[in-house]
Amino acid sequence: MSIDLPFHKAWLEKEEHQEVEDTLNSGWLTTGPKTLKFEESFKDYIGCKHAVALNSCTAGLNLTLALQNFSEGDEVITTPMTFPATANAIHLQRLKPVFVDVEPGTLNIDPQKIEAKITARTRAIIPVHFAGHPCDMNAIQDLADQHKLVIIEDAAHALESRYKGKKIGNLGNATAFSFYANKNITTGEGGMLVTNDDELAENLRVLRLQGISRDAWKRYGKSGFSHWEQTRIGHKCNMADLNASIGMHQIKKVERFLTLRKKYVSMYDAAFADMAELETLDTRDYATHGHHIYVIALHLEQLNVDRDGFLDAIQAAGIGVGVHYIALHLQPYYVKTFNTKPQDFPVASNYSERVLSLPLYPKMAVEDVERVIGTVQDLIKKFRR
Repeated sequence: MSIDLPFHKAWLEKEEHQEVEDTLNSGWLTTGPKTLKFEESFKDYIGCKHAVALNSCTAGLNLTLALQNFSEGDEVITTPMTFPATANAIHLQRLKPVFVDVEPGTLNIDPQKIEAKITARTRAIIPVHFAGHPCDMNAIQDLADQHKLVIIEDAAHALESRYKGKKIGNLGNATAFSFYANKNITTGEGGMLVTNDDELAENLRVLRLQGISRDAWKRYGKSGFSHWEQTRIGHKCNMADLNASIGMHQIKKVERFLTLRKKYVSMYDAAFADMAELETLDTRDYATHGHHIYVIALHLEQLNVDRDGFLDAIQAAGIGVGVHYIALHLQPYYVKTFNTKPQDFPVASNYSERVLSLPLYPKMAVEDVERVIGTVQDLIKKFRR
């Protein structure tokens, strides 16, 4: 099986290559002036007070939880329809993840089901803006205010997303973004934690680098030598200038990339609108969608193939595909550790058997999108009952 149309391919141009080369030639590879420049550009794009560059979105979730002074065993509410990183960050802080089922249509956490899961041990909510569609943040914020909970947004999919016109990154206490290789912009590996909380931002900068008071650039930069002090136990999850060199130019292309993805989403939507054998996801009236991935859900009762067989057939046609996601409560770790069952979260369980993600990235050509559409349509006809 040969995949000639990949699920994702990053768009890197001469600016990124030249900036990386300049960084290599500069002799300064780790966190330094280019990381600072990327942070400033990202902060301006989001419209927030602080942006702290990290080596992953996961690190942003982990560090923010670490700074909350929660007690071991305290509970954090989140969605099962996410990548393991979201719940892993909760576990790593010796906290308990508490799942809430998702909404049909958006696959975001269902705000109407959150309150039933709030207990005396609940301390925070981590909403995940699935596929780039923002969660219903007013409803979540109302619950957080009522129960005095922290909101930490997982915006790995939601760089360009807005909720009721307001940019994601300005709603909760803190928001974590991802620049992994397949994200809407990339630094290869990397993430950013944004916040409007001055104290949180200051502590994040210390915690991301072993708990010391000055990073290497400040210690050895042009201002002269200055001793560092360790003020707390910290982690090692700072972003390097090598990664920031890519991000500095990727952030300038956000809107151009989004315009292309929106065009391709419109093509997909139009092509699949009248196909009863599959479901496309909704966009609610409060949402400006970031269009990170394009997810369809098969109506398996109308087909004589299961989801994995459909995936195999698309890949046999040379097209890369993904699955976002098989929900966490169905994963072996959670089944073994928490005795979770499919019926615990029926909406997430149902979609877990039916969803697949089609290629969606700006480096695609119109002909590529048309090829994906034609392949899906042909397979639907082939497998139709």
